[in-house]
Amino acid sequence: MTETDRTPLSLADVETLARAAHAAQTDKAGRPYTEHLRAVAEGVRARGGDTDQIAAAWLHDAVEDAALTEQWLEEAALSRRTKNIVLAVTKRAGEPPEAYAARILATDGALLVKEADLAHNANPARLVALDETTRKRLTEKYARMRALLGLVGE
Repeated sequence: MTETDRTPLSLADVETLARAAHAAQTDKAGRPYTEHLRAVAEGVRARGGDTDQIAAAWLHDAVEDAALTEQWLEEAALSRRTKNIVLAVTKRAGEPPEAYAARILATDGALLVKEADLAHNANPARLVALDETTRKRLTEKYARMRALLGLVGE
């Protein structure tokens, strides 16, 4: 059976899978990680993202966080574009930020997902819960990535 022979997962299915995969995970402030996934998916939708991008938003950290494997992603009943976006936004160990940004920019649909991710990560209401050193480090990291992606001034 090929990818096109299977019924694709619905967005509700993808959300359920992502929530289950990240169920035990919390963010740096101790909040349920699924809140971040929901915020990124909503951010993609609000920015005019399509179904592939919204599905990728739900799964954007799944491989990076080892919540799901790359093999699972490859075998999942998802569009090739959704899979490509997830792989594009998955950071690789030791990868320079410039290479990461270049991969995102070269992948159709990935920039919007990363933009929504960065917007939620850099949300002052979210950062205020962190200690000052962590908040400063993350604020600088997110600003640098926005610049590398050409998202400055937005």
